[in-house]
Amino acid sequence: MCSQPSAQPKLLDLMRAELRARHYSARTEKAYLMWVRRFIVFHHLRHPGEMAESEINAYLTHLAVDIGVASSTQTQALSALLFLYRYVLGIDLGSMGRIVRARKPGHLPVVMTRAEVRAVLTQLTGEYRLAGGVMYGCGLRLSECLRLRVQDIDFGANEILVRDGKGAKDRVTMLPEKLKGPLRTQLRRAQVVHKADLAAGWGRVVLPGALDRKYPAAAAEWRWQWVFPQERRWTNMRTGEQGRHHMHATVLQRTVKEAVRRAGVQKNVGCHTFRHSFATHLLESGYDIRTIQELLGHKDVRTTMVYTHVLNRGGCGVRSPLDEF
Repeated sequence: MCSQPSAQPKLLDLMRAELRARHYSARTEKAYLMWVRRFIVFHHLRHPGEMAESEINAYLTHLAVDIGVASSTQTQALSALLFLYRYVLGIDLGSMGRIVRARKPGHLPVVMTRAEVRAVLTQLTGEYRLAGGVMYGCGLRLSECLRLRVQDIDFGANEILVRDGKGAKDRVTMLPEKLKGPLRTQLRRAQVVHKADLAAGWGRVVLPGALDRKYPAAAAEWRWQWVFPQERRWTNMRTGEQGRHHMHATVLQRTVKEAVRRAGVQKNVGCHTFRHSFATHLLESGYDIRTIQELLGHKDVRTTMVYTHVLNRGGCGVRSPLDEF
C-alpha cells in the first residue's frame, strides 16, 4: 500500500531533526536523507514503516549487484537506514539476514615522496600554498583545514586545535615552525577583510552548535573568524543577512589538482594525499604508531596501521635480500 504524498516530507523532516539533535555533520545529514529518499523510491514510494529487513536487504543487494557501488557507499546507505528505523520510526530490526555486500577493495593510500610534496607546494601560491602546508604539516583533513578559526592557532604552545573532527572529536596537533610566518600573514589579511565587513555592517560567521543563540555577539568577534575566509560574502535570501563562510572545498581541490599537473607528479594526488603523506613520513622518521594515531585522530589504531603497509614494514622493518648483496 502506497503512503500518502504528505507522509514522505514529514518523515524526512523528523529524520533531519533527529540527526541534528545528535550533532551529525551537515554532510552526513545530506547523505543520510538522500539514501532514505532513494530507498523509498526503489520500493515504489512505500512508507518505510511498512517495510523491514527483507526490503532493506533487497535495496542493499541492488546497490551492490545492479549498480556496483563501493563497499563504503553501501555501508553508508545501511547506516542511514538503520538510523531511520532506530531513531525515527522506533523499530528494532531483527536479523538482517544475508546481505550481498559490495567487495571492499584492498587499495593502499596514495602517498607522495618528500620531493613530490615540495614540488606540489611550490606550484601553489598565497593562501592555497598555506592550506596545502597545513594539511601536510599538521595532518589535517581538507574540511578540518578550512574550518580553522583564529583562536584555534596557538603560536605560543606551537599547537593547532582541531575542533569537531571526524566522529565529533577535538584533538591537538603540532604547529610547524615553517608555517608560523605564513599563518601570521594570513591572519593579518583575514583581519583586514573582517574589519571591512564590520564597517559595512556585517562581519558575522556561523558558530558551532547553539553558541550564536547563547552568545549573540560572539559571531562578530575576531577570535571566531575563519583563518581561510571566502572571497565573497554570502547572503541569506530569506532574511537578507550577510556573512562570510570559509573557502569552499572545491576551490582548493581544483587548485591542488592543477598544481599536481604542473609539478609533473604522476600519481592520483588530491588534498587528502597530504594527510596520507604526513603520516607515512612520520612513520619513516621513526615515530611510534600510537603517536601518529593521536595526531591523525583515528579512533582505532588499525586504521593508522595501513601506513606501515605503505612502507612494507608491517610494524618492523623488512629489507629485501637483494639489498644485502
